[in-house]
Amino acid sequence: MTNTDEAADIKARMLDAAAMHVPFDGWSDTTFKAAMKDADVAPGLARAAFPRGAVDLALAFHDSGDKAMAARLEETDQSSLRYSERVTLAVRTRLEVIEDKEMVRRGMTLFALPQYAGDGAQALWRTVDLIWATLGDTSRDVNWYTKRATLSGVYGATVLYWLGDESEGHLNTWAFLDRRIEDVMRIEKLKAQARDNRVLGGLMKGQEAAMNAILDRLVPQGARPNDMPGRWSGPV
Repeated sequence: MTNTDEAADIKARMLDAAAMHVPFDGWSDTTFKAAMKDADVAPGLARAAFPRGAVDLALAFHDSGDKAMAARLEETDQSSLRYSERVTLAVRTRLEVIEDKEMVRRGMTLFALPQYAGDGAQALWRTVDLIWATLGDTSRDVNWYTKRATLSGVYGATVLYWLGDESEGHLNTWAFLDRRIEDVMRIEKLKAQARDNRVLGGLMKGQEAAMNAILDRLVPQGARPNDMPGRWSGPV
């Protein structure tokens, strides 16, 4: 087993072990130590895999959900779906791969703390970026940012609704998600109509040109590991 395989095995074992502790103790040091013990992982190896302990364990849980979503979407035939329906399916799939809602609730509590808010924002951004990438988005202009910023709002609101939803099969959540996607598509339709208007279209082109002049200096996420949302390529 290579070092990479060993690290992946340790992370998987500790995540599995943490599942029974998080609902009671949250993503805490207590949970981290219990997972380490239950998974029979030496403290040094556990800290090598999760340098910051519980917060890195929580982030690993979030990332595992992203990977499960991407894998399920790749196996799903989406050829008959409209683009908006594919976005809806991706968000819904991301929530459906979660086996224990309480682990997400505890994660949101952790990332609401000021010292970890940045980690939570990056995790959210990685999720929506992966959704767009899985759907084949190739934009590299201002749309790269606006798509992800818009979907971040939709995804975040849907997660909050889902956490409090007790309807059978989370039917109320999926209806809520449909409405949010419809709102986004309605805005995009209004923007398209404004562009076709001689006066408003001219104003929008001027604004977009100014925005693109700034964003031309930015490199989309993925150019460097852990970029969020991109990096400045111009002079400091």
